[in-house]
Amino acid sequence: MRILHIGYRLPPDPGGKERYIARLAREQVLRGHEVLVARRRGDVPPGAEAVTLTPTRLGRVAARRSDPVAFALECAAALPGLGTVDVVNLHGDHREALFLGPAARRLRVPLLLTVHGALAMGQRAVMPWAFRHVAGFVAIGARPTADLCRAGVHAEAIRTMSSGLDLPRLEAIGARTVVEPGLIVSVGSLVPVKNHALTIEAFHRLRAVRPGVRLVIAGEGPERARLERLAGEGVEFAGQLSGDDVHALVSRAEVFVLASRRLTSIGEGIPTAALEALALGTAVVVSSDATLGPVIADRDAYRVFRSGSAEDLVAHLKLVLDTAAARVRMVERGRRAVSDLDWPRTAAVIDDWYEAARAGEPARRSRPCRETARG
Repeated sequence: MRILHIGYRLPPDPGGKERYIARLAREQVLRGHEVLVARRRGDVPPGAEAVTLTPTRLGRVAARRSDPVAFALECAAALPGLGTVDVVNLHGDHREALFLGPAARRLRVPLLLTVHGALAMGQRAVMPWAFRHVAGFVAIGARPTADLCRAGVHAEAIRTMSSGLDLPRLEAIGARTVVEPGLIVSVGSLVPVKNHALTIEAFHRLRAVRPGVRLVIAGEGPERARLERLAGEGVEFAGQLSGDDVHALVSRAEVFVLASRRLTSIGEGIPTAALEALALGTAVVVSSDATLGPVIADRDAYRVFRSGSAEDLVAHLKLVLDTAAARVRMVERGRRAVSDLDWPRTAAVIDDWYEAARAGEPARRSRPCRETARG
């Protein structure tokens, strides 16, 4: 297939969505596909071809309010000049789909939309119109699946899944690393949605009764100064680390914590960092706004605390840290739970979804969503 990926940013810009696009494109090249990538920032993966974008008059107007929308308009204008394209995979939401859907439709090319996080449901009214030319959806987790259903997308048009994992490398790192007692690690950009302030608050409550614990937060962002003021003794900010350094840090931890919350216009899908922690053999505690379902069906493979509750997070941390046998069982179940999420298998699943979209199957089989949907 000749596949076009459209994503606003790629690595080295940080973020799970950015890494997902780059790694999926790489896997598809390895599978023999011809891969094109349109992006505003970042590096094109090896073996993929960069799409050159030209500013448009309408895009210049849109850029005054939203550069991602201007980017989508430029991508839509570039589509007719790319020759034969078998499928367009947009990584974004209704804003980009509003402009790329009609452009793909005119060329009779199926548009797949991968939604990596919660949708801005305040704009729900426009979503059915924006999604009218989308042939199928990939939802990275239960939250975006539920949001798509609320927006009127039919269940059979949605495949719920997660990012793939580099399992051989993660397992090798985990096998050679010595766990540091009392080390708690969190990974994520220093932005409000990650709710690192809650993690720090819970850590201080825990440290009052367990003086030996230590918290390391890996990531960079605009909240750093505020979080450093909250930090105090026992909290370390590691900054932006390379992938290998992040994985080495997480594998040393007794517990990985992710306190993400849903805000009005943003929220987590399935956090790849938590899945990687499971593969590394680290016990995982996540908020109810960052749950790993339905991809991780075994709820005993990780623990979930009530989003926004420092008290509940402390209770879960105590249980994991104070009960070695329970922690070992969690680690074993966590490794098993992610054992089929390797990247080659994930890329094969997405290939099948592309083929279904090309055949018009999601649209033909679509039916109203129930309470939840999964692919």
